[in-house]
Amino acid sequence: MQYREDGASQEVAAAKAGISVRSGRRIERSGAPRDKSQRDWRTREDPLEAVWDAELVVLLEREPSLTGTTLLEYLEEHYPGHYDQRVLRTLQRRVKQWRALEGPDREVIFRQQAAMAQQGFSDFTHPDSPIGIQGEPFSHLLYQFRLAYSGWRSVTVVQGGESYAALACGLQRALQQAGGSPLEHRTDSLSAARNNRQNVWTDAYGELCAHYGMEPTRNNLGQSHENGVVECANGSLKRRLSQQLKLRGHADFACIEATQAYIDPGAAKLNRRSHSRFAEEKAALQPLPGHDAADYQSLNIKVTRSSTIEVRRVVYTVPSRLIGERVQVRLHHDRLVLLVGQHPALTLARVYPKPGEDRARSVNYKHVIRSLASKPQAFRYSQLRDDLLPDDNYRELWKCADQHLKAREACKWIVTILRLAFEYDDEEALGRDLLIDARAGKFASITDLQGRYLDSQTPASSAASSQHELVSYDELLSSITGSTADQVPEELS
Repeated sequence: MQYREDGASQEVAAAKAGISVRSGRRIERSGAPRDKSQRDWRTREDPLEAVWDAELVVLLEREPSLTGTTLLEYLEEHYPGHYDQRVLRTLQRRVKQWRALEGPDREVIFRQQAAMAQQGFSDFTHPDSPIGIQGEPFSHLLYQFRLAYSGWRSVTVVQGGESYAALACGLQRALQQAGGSPLEHRTDSLSAARNNRQNVWTDAYGELCAHYGMEPTRNNLGQSHENGVVECANGSLKRRLSQQLKLRGHADFACIEATQAYIDPGAAKLNRRSHSRFAEEKAALQPLPGHDAADYQSLNIKVTRSSTIEVRRVVYTVPSRLIGERVQVRLHHDRLVLLVGQHPALTLARVYPKPGEDRARSVNYKHVIRSLASKPQAFRYSQLRDDLLPDDNYRELWKCADQHLKAREACKWIVTILRLAFEYDDEEALGRDLLIDARAGKFASITDLQGRYLDSQTPASSAASSQHELVSYDELLSSITGSTADQVPEELS
């Protein structure tokens, strides 16, 4: 109207006002524009008029988290036949509007500005894509450390659960890669770091942080967003690894070290995004001490007369010379180191129970074979019998011998084979070749074995401290002179 009052034509005034000429004429006739959004009347009856203020608002004021669906169920129960699903959307909109206008205050998240070299975050996550080691499923976690300022990350493959050994191993590896340590290290409610019942840090974790000059902190229970720096990074890491494995075509690796070597370049590519900020932050990190902190737990265990120890529900065999000794076991996430006094005695690969099982065994026949050779009949009913056989070939060898030979003969034969495999370090070839004959019911004599495997090779000096005379095998199999089952006598002396 102002443009028209100033003398502009209808067409010019409409153009300046951003409306059509027709609308301009209508407005001029009516004297004022019509605001369709404003009205003071209802176009339809309010289905909740009778209960909204009197009942539903009262319920919401008492418990603001009530949903529209819950309130509808309340109405259906108290007013049968008056309310049904047709009012659900109206009820949901009304509840949403009430919360916005009259509801309680909501929690506010205060975004934090990361200070340089101030905070480092740790977290464990389960990988999205399963992998295998030499064809066997490999149960593992990914430990991730991330600097808050730059976003630089380090990723370590760890076995078992979220243990202190896994945390210490991954954290120290990350700090070594970063070239320094931040002032503060933050975790979630890891039991490896904190005794949540007593609400105190564990001694081992406290010493670890003190070693690197870091103050231990944690986010509040149930507030995962407080650890968001690393929680969000877990998603990007797992998506990248999943895509890389799909591009690779398979997810099988030769060993754990090969798995780690495959993951490291993926983490390095993600770190390229923060290269400049990390270079800036790295210069501000605290210098590292001259040596690493302990990344293991120490246990004192006595070796049983069965030449075994039990660690975390897993039975391990050890060399029989340790029977009766009390050994210190340094429990890493991937290995056990046994010490007698302060002297290292043995390193074993750590084993974990399979999913759904609460116990496991790690048995090496080489630890007990000399003792077993002196009493081969103990093999048949040994609790460790099936575990003493090193692979599927030897397990099938035992089945064949047990089927074709008499009970005593079968025990002596398989124990002799194990002793021979140990002394001459020819385990795989020996088992593979003998299985061909065993499937046909043929069981080689000690003379045949000597000629086939021993005459052409030098015994492994590292396998045993002294070489046994072949007569010791002849004594075990003194009666086996032929190459077929029919040539095996009834009794072996």
